[in-house]
Amino acid sequence: MDLTKIENPGFLKDLNNYELEQLAGEVRRFLIEKLSVTGGHLGANLGVVELTLALHRHFNSPEDKILFDVGHQSYIHKILTGRTAAFDTLRQYKGLCGFPKRSESEHDVWETGHSSTSLSAAMGMALARDMKKETHHVVPVIGDGALTGGMALEALNHIGHEKRNLTVILNDNEMSIAGNVGALHNALGRMRSAGKYRRVKDELEYILKKIPAVGGKLAHTAERVKDSMKYFMVPGMLFEEFGFTYYGPIDGHDFKDLEEHLAYATKTEGPVLLHVITQKGKGYYPAESDQKDKWHGVGPYKIDSGEKIKPADSAPAWSQVISDTVEKIAEKDERVAVITPAMILGSKLEKFQQRFPDRLFDVGIAEQHAATMAAGLATQDMKPFLAIYSTFLQRAYDQVVHDICRQNLNVVFGIDRAGLVGADGETHHGVFDIAFLRHLPNIVLMMPKDENEGQHMVHTALSYNEGPIAFRFPRGNGLGVPMDSNLKTIPIGKWDVLKQGTDAVILTFGTTIPMAMEAAKELQKQGKNIEVVNARFIKPLDEDYLHTCMQRNIPILTVEEAALAGGFGSAILEFAEENHYMPRVKRMGIPDRFVEHGSVNELLEEINLTKEQIAIEINQLLTQGKVENNRKRA
Repeated sequence: MDLTKIENPGFLKDLNNYELEQLAGEVRRFLIEKLSVTGGHLGANLGVVELTLALHRHFNSPEDKILFDVGHQSYIHKILTGRTAAFDTLRQYKGLCGFPKRSESEHDVWETGHSSTSLSAAMGMALARDMKKETHHVVPVIGDGALTGGMALEALNHIGHEKRNLTVILNDNEMSIAGNVGALHNALGRMRSAGKYRRVKDELEYILKKIPAVGGKLAHTAERVKDSMKYFMVPGMLFEEFGFTYYGPIDGHDFKDLEEHLAYATKTEGPVLLHVITQKGKGYYPAESDQKDKWHGVGPYKIDSGEKIKPADSAPAWSQVISDTVEKIAEKDERVAVITPAMILGSKLEKFQQRFPDRLFDVGIAEQHAATMAAGLATQDMKPFLAIYSTFLQRAYDQVVHDICRQNLNVVFGIDRAGLVGADGETHHGVFDIAFLRHLPNIVLMMPKDENEGQHMVHTALSYNEGPIAFRFPRGNGLGVPMDSNLKTIPIGKWDVLKQGTDAVILTFGTTIPMAMEAAKELQKQGKNIEVVNARFIKPLDEDYLHTCMQRNIPILTVEEAALAGGFGSAILEFAEENHYMPRVKRMGIPDRFVEHGSVNELLEEINLTKEQIAIEINQLLTQGKVENNRKRA
């Protein structure tokens, strides 16, 4: 079949199981070929080929609402809904999004990127359906890893209470981004090994009620035996106690098994949970045999061998530098403990886990719990290091405010993937953390200019005993600078002047320092002497420097790869207002909108955050200054 000819999933209803199996093979080959060039979430999608085909065959999208939790497993859904021809642009600038996108297709009824949201959204859709007296199905597909998120459990509780018609598909592949943790994961493991619980229970009830001698007197006994079986056959007990009808485990690669149980589900009143067992990476040996889930999200690779095609970059990954430094400090300080919300691999913590297994805690996809647990550790004079992506820290905001900053606890935040992250797009860009952290009392916030300064910031943070402290660092590799052998403490709130100047000042930090330096060099050729400052402490500001700077009465340009609203530039304006200065200040950063996917350089060009634009803004500031001076003279 020519997959590019598919316009909608309606054709699936005319296929028999053999034809569906053939189609599944074609879809897998297509994904393996296309993602070898573009990269993307390969393992997750290979695991849900049959499941997605079965869902679209049984239900009628978009009338029936199919929601994908996280959304990284929606590529087959995109193929079946008419987007195959665009797969060459997957995760590329202005191309196909790697997650569901409502503007792409009417079949994308819910946008995701973060975990554990599908059940709550589905409940909202089911309630709307019932209030409007409609009859369509609502079908959230959630992974076993996403069930470790508290929001998913909150939704399960409410769904079971309301008893609305809802078909929940639990896609159980025993892995999310990494091996899952916790009691729920272990309970699912018992379910997998216990066989078809619902079928056994129903058959037992049917047989008991058919025995002639039982009569009305013993019918109640049959019910009690049925309930006893529910507890004996542990698999469905958890979900049945939440108020769901449980079917499973179901072979997620067997069309007959899938169709049979989907039919059961749609005939059952109230909420139903289908426990579907799938194999992540199925059909591609390198991904199938991947025990560390390095095929969850991949860059380009060689199809035959599975060898990853790595860019020619000898500089170490930022995450590795930070993790190695924490490990180095932990050797001497037994109080250091690392917490991560399901990001051991992403945060490069494997070595730390091997060396200090009793001091690394992977809490699963539970960012709120991670933050408050860190606070609890800090109350007992430990030094908790919370390794967390910027985009996921958003999910623990109240805990940061209420449990950490308010109590002024010594929690260290290692904020990974700060700034634009590229192909994962708007759900994963780490551009809001400055705005939502900077205004919190007690917290220190910093960002290094390179990996050498980064290791010193780790040391500074773990040596700090005056309250919470956070440092942010970007995705990808460092600059390849020489690394000092000895760690040192950076004075809190002290900036570093990288280039002296007399005509204007560029205040910047982190990833935008190189472009500021290059712009200053170009302006030097035009006879303009520009000062460049590494404003590595976003909070507290270097007030001594700012007083001196503003008393010089020269233009100031702030540059940040973060949201302008409430960001670093806003802090400079606040300082000026509070101290009665009236400087000429221009801010550059990320505008008040969500930035979509593409390479970081393409996105920086789109929002005019470039060395060329820095030079333009400086020249405009200098020109405005000349005009104002001429007016005063006149």
